[in-house]
Parts: sequence; structure tokens; C-alpha cells
Amino acid sequence: MPIGRRVAYWRGRRRLSQQVLADRLGKSKSWVDKVERGVRSLDRVSTIEEIATVLRIDVAVLLSRSVPPAEATGRVAGVELVGAALSAYEIALGRSARVPVPPVDRLVESVRHAWTSFQHARYPQVVTFLPGLLAAAQRAHADDPVSGRGPLVEAYRVTAAVLVKLGEVDLAWVAADRAMNVASGDPVLVAAAAVQLGQVLRAAGRSRPAQVAMRAAAYRVAPPDLDDGAPPEVSLCGTLLVQAALAAAGQGDGRAVAELIDEAADLAARVGDGQDHHRTGFGPTAVDLARTTAAVELGQVDEAVAWHEKTTTRDGWRWLAAEHRAAHLVDAARAYLLVGDPATAGRLLVDADRVAPAEVRHRPSARAVVARVARDPHVPAMVLPLVTALGLS
Repeated sequence: MPIGRRVAYWRGRRRLSQQVLADRLGKSKSWVDKVERGVRSLDRVSTIEEIATVLRIDVAVLLSRSVPPAEATGRVAGVELVGAALSAYEIALGRSARVPVPPVDRLVESVRHAWTSFQHARYPQVVTFLPGLLAAAQRAHADDPVSGRGPLVEAYRVTAAVLVKLGEVDLAWVAADRAMNVASGDPVLVAAAAVQLGQVLRAAGRSRPAQVAMRAAAYRVAPPDLDDGAPPEVSLCGTLLVQAALAAAGQGDGRAVAELIDEAADLAARVGDGQDHHRTGFGPTAVDLARTTAAVELGQVDEAVAWHEKTTTRDGWRWLAAEHRAAHLVDAARAYLLVGDPATAGRLLVDADRVAPAEVRHRPSARAVVARVARDPHVPAMVLPLVTALGLS
């Protein structure tokens, strides 16, 4: 399939019109039409990279080559060992009967350490820690399915979360699926596991199934009476609605986005900022940051910038985990790029790197945004050290 037809195919998958794609690329609709019809060739790697970024796919997909994209060169060492841990079935095969089972309280502390490291965006350290954690959690669950169930679900959740960050979507899907299976029968555990499932499905470009699954999980865990609902369950319900809204944004469904985000905002008002029930960081500030991300996906970049500037002045912004804040700054940088302000985009990326370096240096989608800023002739000098550190100069 010619590259122009692949562009057309993925544009359709992302539910983008030619005009929206053109706007996000800073091109004319006629230019996009000519590319898709093969009248105009794509002979610049930088242009192909930009199209791939907008379409949320690897450059290799457009080039039809089995090579890693340039933005993925910051791959974290040790991911293969996490994959090996997920591929092992030693418990089912009875090959680890003589391995000691860790005490559940020690395992719970290990899971808590993994989550804390993740929220500080220490992704390489988390990856190093995960193989042993997964093996220990699996043994504990096999020894005592009742007390070992929660720690194993949480071990799979944090595994899926960090793998999504690192662009390892296939492995993340395995971890999220394992979490859902182990959690089955416990509505709260299922809802917690579904948060990572939603992230995986969106990262895989499966926006429609993600929206359906997140809605179902949210309404299943929703308290019958919101006024009497426990904050942890309300937080899970609201987080799942945010995931559903972001999935709807990936489909270009602005009406569903508004409905779901507003519903989540009502729940967030009941919880308040400064909470982190079930590692969600859910609250009014988190919901309004999600409005920025959704607006970028919908092409409503002026609205995205407005929400960013409004929300990051709150106390709740400073209370969020470093990983959450840095991820938002990268999304906001995308918005400023699309409104033609590469200088502010560059400053936000430098801020993100200061808050959580691994979020920028090891996350492929963030590296892609840095690469786009680096190609702009008006990039501020303060960005150049980051560009050089990422090997993008």
C-alpha cells in the first residue's frame, strides 16, 4: 500500500477529517488530499514523523518497515525481563513449589514501593523491580488466594501502567488482562484493574472498546447513593469516566467527551483534591487536566490552552504526583505547538523534564513532541540541552 493510502487509512481509523489532519499538521486540506491520492510524495522524514505523531502511530507503520521509530531509542533496559516474568507460568506448571512464599505484609509494602516509584516517574527503577515483584506476588496468591489477591492485582496494575508509559503496549495488555482476570468477582478490584485496561486500550488505538469497557466498569462500581458513597469507590468511578472521555476524544466524539467529563467533575467535587485513592489521583484538578488532553485530541487547541492555564494555578496541581504533572505538561506542549507557539511548548517540555525526567526521556510519545519542537526554527535556546540529551539534535 502506498504511503499516501496508509495516511488515509489511519486518518480514517482516528476519525479525523482531511481538514482536521491538515490543521494539526499546519498544512492545507489540499496538501493532505494530494498526499493521500499519491499526487504529492512524502520525501522528508521530518514530515512523515509529524504525520505519525498526529495519527498516534509509529513511523514504521507509515513506512511499512519492521524498524523501531526514531523516538523510541530511549528504551529502558530490563523490559525484556518484565516480559519474561509475564511469560512465565511456573505456578501453573508447579515449577516453583520449593521457592519460599513472602509474607503478605511484606509483599504489600513492596507493591506500595513500586507505585510510589512509578508516581515519581522513576520508570527504569520500577522496571528493574518488577520481575521479582511479579514472581513473589504470584507465589503469594497461589499459596493464599484470598490475602494474596489484592497484592497480585496491584502488581499487575503497576506493571501495565509503567509499560504503557514506555510504549510497550503489547506487554502492558498482558499485564492489564491478568489484573482483570485475578480481580474477577470483586467489583472494587475489577474497577481498579480496569483503569489500566483503559490506558492500554487507548494506547493500542482501540478507542471504541475502551469507551464501552470504561463506562461499564464505572457504573458497576458507582455507589447507589453518591451522597453516601465512599471516596475510594467514587474516585474509581470518576477515574473510569475520565478514561471513557479520553477514549471518546480519540474517536472524535465531542458530545460524549463533554457528557463524561462533566459527570466525572461532579464526582470529583465530592472527593476533593489531594486524594490518591487506589492510585488514581482523582479530584477536580485531575478532571480539568483531562479536559486539556481531550481538547487536544479533538483539535480544540485554544480550549486546551485555556484549561491548562486555568488549572495549573491551583493548589491541587502541586498535590498531584510528579508523573501526572509531567505527563500533563507534555500534553499541554502539544496544544501550544498546534496554536503556533513553539516557544511556550519548549518551556513546558523543559519544565516536564525538571519535574520528572523519565517522563520525557523514556516515553516515546513525549520524545516525539520534543522532536517536533526541535525542528521549529523558533525553538527557544533553553530546549537545546534537552534535545541534545535525547539524541534528537
